Amino acid sequence: MRQHNMTKDTAQAVDLTNCDREPIHLLGNVQSYGCLISTSSDLMINHLSANCATYLGLQPDEVVGQRLVDLLPERTIHDLRTKLQMTSSGGAAISRLFGYDVLGDGTLFDISIHASGQSFIFEFEKKAEGEDRDDLSMVQPLIARVNKQDTVLAAAREAAMAMEVLSGFDRVMVYRFTSDGSGEVIAERHAAGMEPFLGLRYPASDIPQQARALYKRSTLRLISDVNDDVSPIIPEKNPNGEPLDLSLSVTRAVSPIHLEYLRNMDVAASMSVSILKDGELWGLFACHHRTARYVDYERRTAIELFAQLFSYELERKIEATIRDEERESRALHDRLMVRLSAGSDLIESFDIIADELSQIVANDGVAVFSEGRYIARGAAPTEDEFTRLARFLNTAPTGKVFATDNLIKAYPAAEDMADRVAGLIAIPISRTPRDYIVFFRREIARSVKWAGNPEKPVEVGPNGVRLTPRKSFEAWTEIVRHTSEPWTESERRAAEALRISLIEIVLKLTDEANAERRAATEKQELLIAELNHRVRNILNLIQGLVSQSKTGTTTIESYTTVLDGRIQSLARAHDQLTRQEWSPTALRNLIEVEVKAFLDGRDDRLKITGDAPMLEPEAFSTMALVIHELVTNSAKYGALTDRSGHVSIDLTIAGDGALLIKWREQGGPPVQAPTRRGFGSTIIERTVPFELNGTVETRFKLAGFEADLMIPSKYVTEGAPEPLDTADADAQADTKAQAALSGTVLVLEDNMVIALDASDIITAHGATDVKLASSVDAALKILGSEDLTMAVLDINLGSQTSLPVAQKLDAMKIPFVLATGYGDVQSIVSEYPEAPVVQKPFTAESLAKEIDNALSRKQ
Repeated sequence: MRQHNMTKDTAQAVDLTNCDREPIHLLGNVQSYGCLISTSSDLMINHLSANCATYLGLQPDEVVGQRLVDLLPERTIHDLRTKLQMTSSGGAAISRLFGYDVLGDGTLFDISIHASGQSFIFEFEKKAEGEDRDDLSMVQPLIARVNKQDTVLAAAREAAMAMEVLSGFDRVMVYRFTSDGSGEVIAERHAAGMEPFLGLRYPASDIPQQARALYKRSTLRLISDVNDDVSPIIPEKNPNGEPLDLSLSVTRAVSPIHLEYLRNMDVAASMSVSILKDGELWGLFACHHRTARYVDYERRTAIELFAQLFSYELERKIEATIRDEERESRALHDRLMVRLSAGSDLIESFDIIADELSQIVANDGVAVFSEGRYIARGAAPTEDEFTRLARFLNTAPTGKVFATDNLIKAYPAAEDMADRVAGLIAIPISRTPRDYIVFFRREIARSVKWAGNPEKPVEVGPNGVRLTPRKSFEAWTEIVRHTSEPWTESERRAAEALRISLIEIVLKLTDEANAERRAATEKQELLIAELNHRVRNILNLIQGLVSQSKTGTTTIESYTTVLDGRIQSLARAHDQLTRQEWSPTALRNLIEVEVKAFLDGRDDRLKITGDAPMLEPEAFSTMALVIHELVTNSAKYGALTDRSGHVSIDLTIAGDGALLIKWREQGGPPVQAPTRRGFGSTIIERTVPFELNGTVETRFKLAGFEADLMIPSKYVTEGAPEPLDTADADAQADTKAQAALSGTVLVLEDNMVIALDASDIITAHGATDVKLASSVDAALKILGSEDLTMAVLDINLGSQTSLPVAQKLDAMKIPFVLATGYGDVQSIVSEYPEAPVVQKPFTAESLAKEIDNALSRKQ
């Protein structure tokens, strides 16, 4: 059952001092079905497996130190470089190519590519001939069958059957780790005549922690033939005397110890696939075959996908089970609390509530210790025994449930009550004095079916001092004394929920006072943090207003007037928000206060109709500036410039909860659309969409300006306007500082991942906007419609090249950078106009450097 592989880390964890061979012999071998090549970033060959001569026609002793570009076709190098770029930019650990003609002779290979330290590792597996299948299409119907199952065990049984179908192995086991690190086979499929392993448990030492850590990084391991020869890595070590780290290698050989272990089980091939939950190792699919069996990389990828989807289904079913248990527990709690909330004393009501308590947590006995009084029912300690036990329980962490299924181990004095009590779960229901509700369980002789002695010591084997595989796998029974049935996780959660409920309802005085003080302290800290956050936002907002208000102003006086108006609007809004304790605030009040200064005593010039919406503080802050700019523009250019003009505002809360604002001006001078957009217009038209994800539509009609605004429902509640006091309202909105960027750049790249990566680099380097194109036609259209400062062009676009775009850019005197995955750069760019070239996989530094070169050439 030992499914781990000896890795660099596990080799260090095992005593190798008496080994006749260096650890490199355990680490640096590749299984015969795979060819491995290690290169530097410039594709210089550093290591390779000896069997590459058979696979790729290379001579290992001759090619180390040469460039891979001198040994493989140019197209292959280009595609490998592209995959490297996708791996580095997309964050994927491993890139894959299936059925690829590496040598250009029609022989197909599956390829795995990953980074190992400063090296890139390429692994090639020869594709099985005559296979025409779609492995990934099998995954969805198989996982759908798992999805139909109601429980974790049923899902595991269905998953074992699915893995049997996908892998073709004679035996497939679902192996779940327990809380003590050991593992148990919870589901199994096996061929006729094979000994069943279902229900067997394996000690934690079978899969060391180092191997478990590796299983989280590399989720599938295949041993196609335990008796097969392996291919050594040439050279064994790098110039620093270190072996190549093959932790993520898919063709890496495993420890001879593990192979010996498998042979003892009559296993000729094995495969293990990780099952993860919340990023941790929950279990494994362990697969065995009685004869050698190779599963190609494409099928293994489908198996990995199935395991990942099964992990998601597993997590969903576990969470559903937890929710059901919590729902049942909560119903029991509610019934119990109805009894206690009437003021009943726990001791006096013990007989009434004991049955309810026992439904929450299964037990053989239950007791209550409250205010120095003790009462018990069932298998429980005497009062004197519990008094001594309570002193021990008082040493446990405060405010936490204490549970054990072996009380004597933690509290040796429990020997006196071993005939009645072996395990307990103690629920503290106060802090001073320490009171408890305690559930007890009797001793149970548990029969655990072990696949070997879990305490078998380290023995000296043929490979030195290390764990020697067991020679027999007959189950044996370990009788556990002084141990109760374990407390399950759901029972612990139920106990914790009961603790909280009892503290809240039964012991209110001291505990509630402490809780209130803690809540007050936390609220104060939260308010201080919130105040600090809002002050910083206001400072940033004012900084932006100071800077942007210069637009359209020609004198110090006009600039001061505009800036003062906007800051006063923010101040009025802030006053109104603080009066409401930063809670939803009436929009009508904001409008009335803002417009009042311009009405000149004629209140009939403003008419507000419709609903009385209340806005959340973040939306109120935004609308304060928007309303201020609407009023200011109306006073400067619209209806409020004329004493006969008036403004009508309709506020409607739509059926979906969104707020619709209709601003209408009439009676003012004829309106003309502005010839340019100032900062005020930008606030009106863009702030609501940008900060609130709403919409704004403006119309410059001759008879009067109109605006329609929509505020999403999450910022809106219906209410009544508060009476106006003095000032009005506004708040700070989280205004996002915009970096001073300039210029629009074109990126022509047919791979979206690489294009996005390049876009991020270019934006960080100073571009205002980046336009993406995947074809020559799309790029030429952008050239015809955009004012570009420069471009980055991928040379090869699949069925076409970027040459027409480069020629057009050159004619327009727009600088550009060429990107390529080909090794022979000079021959590739010979037909292109002169331009800097960056090779894939590029970095932020390398691309930025060539961009600077291109711009400097223009100057």
